[in-house]
Amino acid sequence: MRDESAFMVLQFRHMKRRPNPRLDDVARAAGVSLATASRALSAPQLVHAETRARVLSAAERLSYVPHGAARALATQRSRTVGAVFPPVDNPIFASATHALAQELAAAGFTLLLASHDYDPDAELAAARALIERGVDGMVLVGTDHAPALYRLLEQAGLPFELTWSLDPGGFRHCVGLSHRLASAHVTQHLVELGHREFAVIAGVVRYNDRARERLAGVRETLAARGLALPAERVVEAPFSVADGRAALGRLLARAPGFTALVCGNDPLAIGAVLEAQARSIAVPQALSIAGFDDVELAAQISPGLTTVHVPSADIGRLAGRRLLARLEGKRVRRSEEVPAPLVLRGTTGPAPRGA
Repeated sequence: MRDESAFMVLQFRHMKRRPNPRLDDVARAAGVSLATASRALSAPQLVHAETRARVLSAAERLSYVPHGAARALATQRSRTVGAVFPPVDNPIFASATHALAQELAAAGFTLLLASHDYDPDAELAAARALIERGVDGMVLVGTDHAPALYRLLEQAGLPFELTWSLDPGGFRHCVGLSHRLASAHVTQHLVELGHREFAVIAGVVRYNDRARERLAGVRETLAARGLALPAERVVEAPFSVADGRAALGRLLARAPGFTALVCGNDPLAIGAVLEAQARSIAVPQALSIAGFDDVELAAQISPGLTTVHVPSADIGRLAGRRLLARLEGKRVRRSEEVPAPLVLRGTTGPAPRGA
């Protein structure tokens, strides 16, 4: 037993001393030059399929893993992209990050993801950490960012894409939608149904240009038609179902009488629908409710939620595609707007008679 243990210790020590396979080991095992092996692994489209297969097979047999730091030094590229998102437990952001990661992976890039809770200081710290790790580019959400973050990106010479929102000045690369215009379409739909008494459950507008623009779209559309939106009929709330329920309760307690409710996103709207149903308020017969984003659950609740369809996966995919093109030295247009159509379902209907 003692001899067997001694043998295992010697074997373990031998394994520890054995150097990691290098690229020239892979080249010898595949019977190709070092340059060909390098191309087969880093730019496979430049290598004949049979040769590429031999190199990949040899690399797998030898358990060869390219040394990221060494490759980055040689190419001046880490083949990573950083992204800083608000909480990714929101399904609208989850689908975007998934699509972004897939688009990057298809080009041999890895997504490094960081998150912040609508806190510009936390976002700046997360972005700085990603830059220190050598990312080749960055993806951010919205246009509300600390000036120090923009300076940091510019000083690092790092290409970045703003997503979800369009840069109002037209100076920065972005892919997104006009939240103000989309919110105006929702409000106009409700006005055309005869509603004159409105309330809003908005997202928290501080440090969130999307929430601010959506609220502005409601205000402007109502004002243009001579309709009021009293301050007591506007509640800001975090983007969650529970907060939507609580917000409707607060509105009904302090300023009842509204027949149309516009919500800053779908979780808020779904929460409002659930709270209305718990209070025996008929939706949409007594109260019409509209959301924003068109998450999967919006079509599954009863009645289905009227909302704005935000193509979140398309935004993630386009951001990755645009950033990759820029890293290759290609020119892309500064701003790319995605469609955000109104989806009519069962939570909106004509205003109650006499309202």
